[in-house]
Amino acid sequence: MEDIAKLRELTGAGVVECKKAFDEAEGDFDRAKDILFERGIARAEKKSDRATGAGLLQTYTHNGRVSVMVELRCETDFVARNEKFQDMAHGIAMHIAAMAPETVEELYGQQFVKDPSMTVEELVKSMIGTIGENIKVEKFARFEI
Repeated sequence: MEDIAKLRELTGAGVVECKKAFDEAEGDFDRAKDILFERGIARAEKKSDRATGAGLLQTYTHNGRVSVMVELRCETDFVARNEKFQDMAHGIAMHIAAMAPETVEELYGQQFVKDPSMTVEELVKSMIGTIGENIKVEKFARFEI
């Protein structure tokens, strides 16, 4: 049960999903994590054509010299108020400040600065799998002095 709780905390997946992944992975924690990640990406692909009519604007300023505003979209206001969604928006804004991508496509292809084991696109898809709504970075602006 401790491993299931740890996996749930790490991935945001439900208890039943974590148990199924552990059973499928025959008790291998890393394999169970990979299974949940793959399922999240599969769910994300299914939701990618759904409209994103809600969302939030997240800002971040680094040392008074670099500022970023990112528009992160989702399907409902309920998700836009979700703490995990807001944390991801802040992390993406910090990433943009640090890595200076010029387009959303370039941003999606970059290794996420807070977790280099995944790209920004994989981060977003993982959150789609966790939350269950389509999410996308609509646009962003970065200013530097």
